[in-house]
Amino acid sequence: MPTDLKAYLSERTYPGRGIALGRSADGKKAVIVYFIMGRSVNSRNRVFTETEDGIRTQAHDPAKMSDPSLIIYHPVRTAGRGTVVTNGDQTDTIRDALLAGQTFAAALRTREFEPDGPNWTPRISGLVSPDGSYKLSILKSLDGDPACCCRYFYEYDKPRAGLGHIIHTYAADGAPLPSYQGEPAPVTIAAPDAKTLSEQVWAGLNEANKVSLYVSYIDLKTGERDTVIVNKHEA
Repeated sequence: MPTDLKAYLSERTYPGRGIALGRSADGKKAVIVYFIMGRSVNSRNRVFTETEDGIRTQAHDPAKMSDPSLIIYHPVRTAGRGTVVTNGDQTDTIRDALLAGQTFAAALRTREFEPDGPNWTPRISGLVSPDGSYKLSILKSLDGDPACCCRYFYEYDKPRAGLGHIIHTYAADGAPLPSYQGEPAPVTIAAPDAKTLSEQVWAGLNEANKVSLYVSYIDLKTGERDTVIVNKHEA
């Protein structure tokens, strides 16, 4: 059974980075949620900023940035009327492939999990199409063995109103951090707009570890976007 998105997140101290895609309760809007969390000073020293075609991460305090390689990227970018959302620079890989007439899956078959052993953090990715259908993917090591990359793809061609699916990088806190397991989890989305949902999701994320949040409602007829960004450093 689907769980309320806020309740789902409240039960998890450290899901890491997460993507939730779905449909608004009135069935008229596609819904995108992306959040980042952090345990280190480097990971927590980030904010989301808007760009022409989405958002990017940047250092809140550049003097505290020690290694930008896996934490500075574009989490959200548009490709035509579609929207790509990921937890790394594979956003650009997917966007470029789509604009070249290739597929979401083909783009991700050129990538693998992040090179941050012993965690081998999964790469999670999503694509929302103009009709509101969506795809999710996770690329991860085989039970912590970096010799094998496992690639999983999930497609939702007729989303139900008020329902979404969430996938995130980690199953729980730990050392090393255990990767997410199983299919994307079904969650309910009852909030009528991006502001309300952002308040609910932000409240559900662990206070010590949450860093930034992006929520967008996309009108399926007009393409108009209702978007909210929340940064802990600016809250």
